[in-house]
Amino acid sequence: MILKKRYLVLFILSISMAAQHAPAKKQTKSILILNAIAHLGNGKIIQNSAIGFKDGKITLVADATQIRLAKDAYDETIDATGKEVYPGFIAPNSTLGLVEIDAIKSSDDESEIGVFNPNVRSIIAYNAESKVIETVRPNGILIAQITPRGGRISGTSSIVQLDSWNWQDGLMKEDDGIHLNFPSSFRQNGWWAEPAASSLNKDYSKQVGEITRFLTNAKSYLADTAKERNLIFESVKGLFDGTQTLFIHADKELQIIDAVNLALENGIKKIVIVGGFEAYKAADLLKKNNIGVLLKRVHDMPENDDQDVNLPYKMAKILTDKGIVVGLENSGNMERMNTRNLPFLAGTCAAYGLDKEQALQLITSNTAKLLGIDNLCGTLEEGKDATLFISDGDALDMRTNKISKAFIQGRTINLENHQSQLNKIYKEKFGQQ
Repeated sequence: MILKKRYLVLFILSISMAAQHAPAKKQTKSILILNAIAHLGNGKIIQNSAIGFKDGKITLVADATQIRLAKDAYDETIDATGKEVYPGFIAPNSTLGLVEIDAIKSSDDESEIGVFNPNVRSIIAYNAESKVIETVRPNGILIAQITPRGGRISGTSSIVQLDSWNWQDGLMKEDDGIHLNFPSSFRQNGWWAEPAASSLNKDYSKQVGEITRFLTNAKSYLADTAKERNLIFESVKGLFDGTQTLFIHADKELQIIDAVNLALENGIKKIVIVGGFEAYKAADLLKKNNIGVLLKRVHDMPENDDQDVNLPYKMAKILTDKGIVVGLENSGNMERMNTRNLPFLAGTCAAYGLDKEQALQLITSNTAKLLGIDNLCGTLEEGKDATLFISDGDALDMRTNKISKAFIQGRTINLENHQSQLNKIYKEKFGQQ
């Protein structure tokens, strides 16, 4: 009987630990956060702040020492003395919610068969109940751009807030951009355990020509009023009328220059480089055409033997000094699980030349601008979404990034996850509560 009870307890425990936390309900009470150091996300700091929000929108951003508030102006007041307030961090070029377990094919929905797939919409495959999403929110990542992979044109991304029942509830900006994987003039040879070796890509001109023909045919189709319907060509209309951004995934200098020139020649109005390891070599072209960069994971090694070993850490500083709007992305190995480390990528950029508030902009206001959602989020400003969090200390430092409260559109979200539950269980087991 005792054994049966133990099994029953373990079964109930396993169910409770596997269950997804219900998304927070709509904000009903106005909230005021007082006395925290507020990092506004635009380079400014308020040392003793008053941040208020109601009905999901920020209604007050002020210096608490310079204003007088009526006691009943807000329904709830949070004394955050000694703590810090930040706008929610944004993870661009992310596959959160598209893959749950890499080894289980049925849980992997990040790419489609085919080469030119601009009609593929990642948002309809997004799983808002992914267990991985719960692990990124406790580090301040509250918004993500859900992005497809594969092919020459992978498809269309969309932007979501990370506390919702489904993709419809989480949607912030639908079909914000189309992702082009531009070919490289060099191919990487060998396998991961060997030194990287490169050889010329003999098909480079052919591959670039295929992209050119696709865009030319799409423009011709869109200009023709009497036509047989083509959903693939119709899906790139936003690139030509300026309602969508072309995200060009490219790292090498020649790649970036050829890709930008090709896009400009075809009348594409909004362009962002994703990856951009050698973007600093094409900085004049990028700045002239107001093209920003979502910089590849900075916790990495240089790509060539003759490069500074610290170049990846310094890249954000180099590009910022050249007048480029820079954000940080985290694609690569273990990218979904590593999304939680996004603030520490920004912290590394601060350690290698950027001012701490400039580094914060890499994952807040700059990314919001590049994704076209800066009217909604990215900074603590009146009228924007109340998507923000309170940290015990510096949120860009893994030693002090300890979030006590987080809000998405004014809703107080649950910061518990499978890992934190296990932490509590075993602390209790060994009497460390």
